[in-house]
Order: sequence, then structure tokens, then C-alpha cells
Amino acid sequence: MDGVKLAGSRLLFALLLGAGVLGACSRDGGGAKGGASASGPYAKEVGEAVPRIEKAIGLPFKTPPKVERRSKDDVRNFLLQKFNESMPDAEITGIERTYRRFGLISDTLQLRPFMLELLTEQVVGYYDPSTKVLYVVDGADPAMVGVTVTHELVHALQDQYLNLDSIQKITGDNDRQVAAQAVIEGQATFEQVQAMLGSSNLAAALPGGWDRVRDMIREGQSAMPVFSSAPMIIQETLIFPYLSGAEFMRRFEETHPGKVPFDSMPVSTEQILHASAYYESRDAPVRVTLPALGGGATQVYSNNLGEFETRLFLFQHLQEQNAAIRGAAGWDGDRFALFETKGGDGIAWVTAWDSKIDAGEFFDIIDTLVLKRFRNARPKGATSESRTYEAGGRTIQVTMSESAGRPIVLYVDVPVGAPTDVIDLTKVSLQ
Repeated sequence: MDGVKLAGSRLLFALLLGAGVLGACSRDGGGAKGGASASGPYAKEVGEAVPRIEKAIGLPFKTPPKVERRSKDDVRNFLLQKFNESMPDAEITGIERTYRRFGLISDTLQLRPFMLELLTEQVVGYYDPSTKVLYVVDGADPAMVGVTVTHELVHALQDQYLNLDSIQKITGDNDRQVAAQAVIEGQATFEQVQAMLGSSNLAAALPGGWDRVRDMIREGQSAMPVFSSAPMIIQETLIFPYLSGAEFMRRFEETHPGKVPFDSMPVSTEQILHASAYYESRDAPVRVTLPALGGGATQVYSNNLGEFETRLFLFQHLQEQNAAIRGAAGWDGDRFALFETKGGDGIAWVTAWDSKIDAGEFFDIIDTLVLKRFRNARPKGATSESRTYEAGGRTIQVTMSESAGRPIVLYVDVPVGAPTDVIDLTKVSLQ
């Protein structure tokens, strides 16, 4: 969900430093000698980083970057203010209740206080697109400052060619926002690592490449206790824009040397995950529009998951990576509606697929998922196109159908006794 990614937390780089990844890779001195002139806080770091960043990205700063020093409390309060502005109560409550219905977080986790604690864990700095200023915590560890300043200066340069503020404010299209964040954070990560390695070939410099970086983040979790305690969905959606985004940018720079993707941004996590979906077919997902809910349901929140979070949903309950990847492959768009019934929250989720084979595989994997997630699940009825289960006071119904000749799958989860016919599949629109 938008907002849960918290791009400004600099969480990944704190973890990378804690794991020793970037420190181990850094070359002697790093940075250009006699770089662009700079004054004010961290003038040396800025002066060295600016020409290096301009050369790596191929774009000059239109105006000098601004850096200001703030106390840790000032930066923390600033981040809390920005979080509250971007995550109004209705939005974060909708995300929290949705993740609970999908079984991605516990029923007791309070998302707002947890995310605020996570956001401010080991804060070092943050670039604010609205003020055009990079804020750095006074007295921060010099090693952390160097990494943070360079990373955030990439964001400052991006913001002079791409409206970062507008991207951060995308609403109702989680998948598209995550894809945009993958470019923004991925480019900053890629250029940072490339500068430290002196090479864009991470696999050659670090056996295992980005997979090894991911493992080292896991191994270094003790340095980030709040992150370490976070549910899988939060950990993975925080890491995704940095690591998968960096891999996307590596491929982009190889295939489009001297260019940036700002005029042709990926529109889905599918295009981040699968090179062919972006570089060959330009496979944009269909826009799924749900009809007004029936069955007495009252909608309280609606958004999409995208291929990446669909994959996470499958993995959460299957605990099999290959099955989760296979089950989400062929995703071509989705939309869910969280709603209230007399017995509690329900969710209706429509996914569109590239082919009937893809839809059928997802349909079958959902059957396995329900039986694993709800240990006492009792199948109530099954046909080749519909299955119904009762478990843990819930009714789960999964239905295969078509809309405009495209295969779709409807997943409905409601309290026992509540109607499952909340979505009229004949009125689902795919565009």
C-alpha cells in the first residue's frame, strides 16, 4: 500500500551499513577530487558527491542542492509530520484492515504507531521534495552521513527533472506507485553502490549480487530491532524499491546508455519484476473497475496489490517461493474492495490474467492456500469454476469467470452468515 513503503526512512541503507555491505565494498576515498564547490553543512560530502552523481546519471543539477543540519528531534518531528500528511487516518486504517483480511499482519498490530516507530528508527537524513532541502541529523555517524547525503542528492537531482512530490501523492493505485518508487529508490541505490564499487557489475564484485545483499540485510537485522520485528509484508515492501529497483536500473542503463527512464516510467511492479514486460512487450496492466457492492456490504477502502504484493500474499500462506512466483505469474491487473458487514470486515478481490491457464493456476493455488491458511477449512461446495470454504468463522469463495473476454478470478472473504454475492462479475470492467 502507498505510505507503507516509506521511501524517506533510509531504512535500507542503515541496514546495508549495519551488515557491512557498503563498507566492505567502498573503495579508497570514494568520490571525485576537487568536486563542485559547496558551502554550508556537509560541504565536503556534497562537493564530492555532486559531480560524481551528475556524471553517473548524465544530468546536471539545475540549481545547487540545499542541505540543512537539524537535531534528531527536529528531523524526527519533520518525518512524523510528513507521514501524517501522506497517511490520513482513513488511508492507513484501510490498509491495516485490508492486510488483516489477507492475513498479512496480525489482528493486534496497530499499523500507525508501528510504522512511525519504524520510520524513525536510526534516522539519519531525508530529502523533502516540497521544500527542496536535504535534512541531515546533527551529530550523526560520519559513515552514515556520507551514504545518506549521496543517496539523497540523487533524489534532489531526480526532483529537478521529475516531480517526486506528485509521485509520492499518487492515491488509489498502489501498484503504479510502488513501480515509480522502484525507479526513484532503485536509481539512488544503484548509483550509490556503483560509486562505491567503481563498477555496475555487483555480481562480479559481490558473489551472489543483489540476492546476497538481501541475505546480508537479513543477517544484519539485529541492528534494526523494529524492522526485525516487522511482518514479512512490511519488510519486503520496504526492501523492494531499493533492491529490485536497483536491478531494474542496472538493466535500463545497459539497454539505454546515457538516458534516464523519467519519460517512460514503469507503470506496474510486473514491469519491475519482468524485464520483458517493460523492455519488449511494454505490457501495461488492465485497469480493473469494480461495480457497486451488493449483499448489503458497505465499502470502506479500495486499492490494488499488483503482481509483487500478490506474490507476497501467496508466499505468506504457502511458504513456498516457487509456488508464489508461479501463482502470481500472468497477473494482468487487480482491484479489491474492503467492506463492512453486520458480522465484521469482508474483502472482495478481482484479479485479471493474461490467459485462462494463468487464471486456472492461480485458482488452484488459492485452493491450496486456503487449506494451509485455515487449518480447519471445510470445503462446502466445488465446481470447475467456483469453490467455497468455511473456516475460523469465515466463508471464503473463489470464482473463475471472464470480463470482456479476459479471464478473471474473484476472491471473497466474509464472516460466516454474510452474503458472498457482493460483486456482480458481469459488471466488472477491464480497460
